[in-house]
Amino acid sequence: MSSILGLLILVTGIGIGLGWLWWRSQIAPSATQQQNNSSLEPIQFTVSPGTAGQQIGQQLIQAGLIKSSEAWKLWVWWQQKQDPTGGFKAGTYLLSPQDNLPAIAEKIWRGELMQTKFTIPEGWSIQQMAQYFESVGYFSAEDFVAAASKIPTDKYPWLPPNLPHLEGFLYPDTYKISSDRIGNPQDIIEVMLNQFQQIALPVYQENKKQTNLSLLEWVTLASIVEKEAVVKDERGLIAGVFTQRLKRGMTLGSDPTVEYGLGIKQTADRPLTFAEVATPSPYNTYINAGLPPTPIASPGIASLEATLKPESTEYLYFVARYDGTHVFSKTLAEHEAATKQIRRQRQNQL
Repeated sequence: MSSILGLLILVTGIGIGLGWLWWRSQIAPSATQQQNNSSLEPIQFTVSPGTAGQQIGQQLIQAGLIKSSEAWKLWVWWQQKQDPTGGFKAGTYLLSPQDNLPAIAEKIWRGELMQTKFTIPEGWSIQQMAQYFESVGYFSAEDFVAAASKIPTDKYPWLPPNLPHLEGFLYPDTYKISSDRIGNPQDIIEVMLNQFQQIALPVYQENKKQTNLSLLEWVTLASIVEKEAVVKDERGLIAGVFTQRLKRGMTLGSDPTVEYGLGIKQTADRPLTFAEVATPSPYNTYINAGLPPTPIASPGIASLEATLKPESTEYLYFVARYDGTHVFSKTLAEHEAATKQIRRQRQNQL
């Protein structure tokens, strides 16, 4: 009797051992270090909404990420026993063929979606953002512009009333988001508004009592400072010049506002013409006193802070050199002389 029992134990042990060896071999990574480098690189793998677990397993085999449909079925069965309310999550994943089956399966079960990054530089307009998102394949420029014209005051009640679009409030930064959000411009806009709410809005709220600017005026003036200030050390002084001009009831005379209103971009070789500067537009700050109706770009935190705390100055004018710096003047005569000298220098360089 004891010999039979011993035999049964031995057989059972052998069966368990063989089963364990089979399991280990079936869940092992599909790629090995002996393979060429291209076979070891991570693979983008997309799970469409509503895809059944067994179908995901077949797709993983076809992609060369796992080796065994039977092992996949066993893993799914066991996982559903352990977590009956869970399930595989739709989206795009970055999966490595050097990971074993359980590691790959758990990523999809937990929804560890592939992350992607995008960067919006300071001073970009909505139109520039739209063109960028279209160029990287997120969505069309037209769809982004349309989405940026929808003002979500229900979720962001701090947004100024009667905004025609979100220009200036889409915070410039580098963002890391899950891949399932890059196809929806509204999702991207929400991420950028959240960043403005987290980084920029508290700066205004902390300094609100020290400024006469409304939230819209603050962002609008900061956007002009952002477009004018190429050299960071001049940012506070440029903000100071504009602040002085506003206090005296002078026009701001800012080229970037004219460019924004006309949808053009001047260059060193093709500056604004007198006709363009004289063209009526709500954004033409050579013609209209005060600030334009909306921001002209997305200002970064440095320009936003400089606008709240501008440098005290007697300068009322500045003109750009061709190295990014500016010549500052106290009188119109000094300003015109500096402008002529810079133009002569440019002519001599050509």
